[in-house]
Amino acid sequence: MSIQDQKKNWESTTLKKVMDKAKERREDFSTTSDLDMERVFLPGFDFPDYEGKLGFPGEYPFTRGVQPTMYRGRFWTMRQYAGFGTAKESNERYRYLLGAGQTGLSVAFDLPTQMGYDSDDAMAEGEVGKVGVAIDTLADMEILFDQIPLDKVSTSMTINASAAVLLAMYIAVAEKQGVSSDKIMGTIQNDILKEYMARGTYIYPPSESMRIITDIFAYCKDHVPKWNTISISGYHIREAGSSAVQEVAFTLADGIAYVEAAIKAGLDVDEFAPRLAFFFNAHNNLLEEVAKFRAARRIWAKIMKERFGAKDPRSQMLRFHTQTAGCTLTAQQPDNNIMRVTIQALAAVLGGTQSLHTNSRDEALALPTEDSVRIALRTQQVIAYESGVADSIDPLAGSFLVESLTDQIEAKALEYIQKIDDLGGAAEAINRGFQQKEIQDSAYAYQRSIESKEQIIVGVNQFAIKEAPPKDLLKIKPEVEQAQRVAIAAVKAGRDPKAVDEKLAALKAAAQGTDNLMPPILEAVRVYASLGEICNTLRDVFGEHQETVVL
Repeated sequence: MSIQDQKKNWESTTLKKVMDKAKERREDFSTTSDLDMERVFLPGFDFPDYEGKLGFPGEYPFTRGVQPTMYRGRFWTMRQYAGFGTAKESNERYRYLLGAGQTGLSVAFDLPTQMGYDSDDAMAEGEVGKVGVAIDTLADMEILFDQIPLDKVSTSMTINASAAVLLAMYIAVAEKQGVSSDKIMGTIQNDILKEYMARGTYIYPPSESMRIITDIFAYCKDHVPKWNTISISGYHIREAGSSAVQEVAFTLADGIAYVEAAIKAGLDVDEFAPRLAFFFNAHNNLLEEVAKFRAARRIWAKIMKERFGAKDPRSQMLRFHTQTAGCTLTAQQPDNNIMRVTIQALAAVLGGTQSLHTNSRDEALALPTEDSVRIALRTQQVIAYESGVADSIDPLAGSFLVESLTDQIEAKALEYIQKIDDLGGAAEAINRGFQQKEIQDSAYAYQRSIESKEQIIVGVNQFAIKEAPPKDLLKIKPEVEQAQRVAIAAVKAGRDPKAVDEKLAALKAAAQGTDNLMPPILEAVRVYASLGEICNTLRDVFGEHQETVVL
């Protein structure tokens, strides 16, 4: 069939496809009758291999998006990342954001929580509550989600090494609200491989970490079916200095490793793959970023179908959250960050993101103030309701430049994935320092381009002005750490110590054997065993990872 005949055939069937698929997914159409061909935009020229490379939105290979209607059915989830100080302070910020129109929560945890230490541990000194909220026990989690109905709100938690514990706490809080685990919705990042190469908040060695991850996959398949069990993250890879191509390649290589580990653990690919999610960065180069998202979708679809034999279309879909690029924010002339974030958010929307966090203008200086957070959220709302870019599906499809960039990123990313395969897969390549070295070289080259002014950063190496010191910054008070220490002491004094010891002993026995770790972790959480106690129990069995030094 010629391209022209294909186009005629598509024109006669597209509207029915859109409507049928929208009904299947129960998407909310306020203007169903307004859906016409101009909203879909098929090419008016002979595009080579249209169905094989682009296809219809919501269909393999998903280059044009994972939903047949994209934002005409429902906008992306506006999910502002927040968390600081105590659980009470963060709860107040979440309720403020929900009141301002945010449609999903995204929790930031402090470094001790991320690395499995309680606030009263010597390792936590000076870090409690500073880059996220401190969570030591179920009591903190209960405060964090006070008056927030967990059967109605989707929650994303940026947590990796201690993800199983935080997920267990979330399940337990839902139970106390009368919400069963099969009703809760959300995501845990749970992506440990990128921690070894780009971020550093790991605890256990890779093989033990992968066991915990696959245990979470298996448990949630049966008990928490609406939960996204991993958010495979390119965001932190890009923040560490990678290029757009490296972000796609290293992220998808990690995804391959997780799929392989789950299959090796006895799971069928179509049992867990529909709940895999991804997390990408939105950088400054608008059209390159749009092409990056489109290329990533196409590569992943082909990997899942051709390499792993996934038959369920949901297993082939790359669904992703996006955050605008923190590494592009400048302390100089911070109001310029509003424009940077707007461009980056626009790239994410044009690229077909499922949810989005927009950074605040003052984050290069301190935690964002409420005014700054509101501007960041309003940026998404203006794009959604006023810009018109959400009125059509994949509006840049067919652009010679965008399609060329998409093809280039796909080809170069596949070359990287092949190199990683040749090294024995993502985990072995990380052990050899391959990805770390590539990221370091990319970051160095980018910094040199700024210093030589080959890359202009407005307000930094060009168009600089004299500025007064910043005022009214939001900073965490030293009293927060002491208050958290008092709180955990009170919980430990009021709980049943025998029950705690029994549950921790059961967890240790499970870790020494082959049983799924999620049930004993959940049991320990319910009797108010602390995050540090649970993680230390696993440390005793698994040990701790020692970083590979790359020169």
